[in-house]
Amino acid sequence: MSAIDHTHFRQPLGRTPFLDHYEAASTREHWTVWNGYKIAKVVDNLAREYYAIRSGCSVMDLTPMEKYRISGPDAGDFLNRLVTRDVSQLAVGRITYVVWCDDEGKAIDDGTIFRLGEREYRLCAQHHQLDWLLSSALGFDVSITCETHEVAALAVQGPTSHTVLAAAGFTELAQLKPFRSVQTSFAGGPALVSRTGFTGDLGYEIWVAPEQADALWQALLAQRASYDVVPIGLDAMEMARIEAGFIMPGFDFVTAETALMPEHRRSPYELGLGWAVDLEKGHFTGRAALKAEQSRPATRRLTKLVVAGNKPVGDAFIYNRRKGREIGVVRCATWSPVLKANLALAEIELTDGSLPGRVWAKIDYQRELAWRVAWEPCTISSKPFYSPAHRSATPPHAF
Repeated sequence: MSAIDHTHFRQPLGRTPFLDHYEAASTREHWTVWNGYKIAKVVDNLAREYYAIRSGCSVMDLTPMEKYRISGPDAGDFLNRLVTRDVSQLAVGRITYVVWCDDEGKAIDDGTIFRLGEREYRLCAQHHQLDWLLSSALGFDVSITCETHEVAALAVQGPTSHTVLAAAGFTELAQLKPFRSVQTSFAGGPALVSRTGFTGDLGYEIWVAPEQADALWQALLAQRASYDVVPIGLDAMEMARIEAGFIMPGFDFVTAETALMPEHRRSPYELGLGWAVDLEKGHFTGRAALKAEQSRPATRRLTKLVVAGNKPVGDAFIYNRRKGREIGVVRCATWSPVLKANLALAEIELTDGSLPGRVWAKIDYQRELAWRVAWEPCTISSKPFYSPAHRSATPPHAF
């Protein structure tokens, strides 16, 4: 029997292989916890980190993202049974966005599936999912292992990200299209590069063993002599993902596993993710409930709003008219520096399955410690707020 480690409490937060570099770069000491790891919210300057995403090259530590290796003869069938989208035709080297639900059709989490080989996949998720994956795998000939701690990951995002990666030695990415990956080598070991991200801009994610992390960081940051390469924290990523219209489980909606009250759970249709549900692909967890839900008029939907003015939207309530009836609440919001607009994702009640034509936000805000109220009209948007052409250009534009 091995001795019990009585010192684990001395380091309550995990350290990613990149944390030493982040601590050296940090001037703000603004940290938070992501899946048990210490991670930066702001490294140095939020504005500079945001503009690195939109006009330069940002580098963010993705290691805390939950990563699962799913392999075996039934790996593909298992995943197609788990998620709402049809992934049966996902080719090797391809990646797709997915959401998965409980038996009542309520969203548990979302993430991406990487097909790494004929019987080999990686599932990335925002939150810990091993218990749900294992219980869902009963009857399948499949192996599921958590590889979160064995895979270090960096998001390299921004218009010059391809140029910086090429200069750092990743010279085979010019023809890599969005939602594709390539197996390559780096610093004496294998590396996976995917053209994916959470910013809505040109970007890549690099996946290596922890032993290669230091060399990867050094190779990227060495390009600062020619390019603006900026380590960023979660706050800059949050601004970019709202601009792109991406949702965040646990922040924009209560996940089915964490909801204390059943009425707080949300289905993919209610989250605006109906396009990721395929009721015709055959049975999957939650299909019966989602099919029944689709036959009824929808009652609410997470909706993109452009809010007039420049007051901080915060957790504003949404009304059907100025000083009218309350019909919703803002789940997340940001001021967009590149669009010069107030952006929000809000959950809004529908009428006969349809969104109202126009809504208003009631914003409570402080000015010199005095609370004030502003009523601002909102424009409903069906598309991402920000989606530049260079995001999907292949080969990427040269800078």
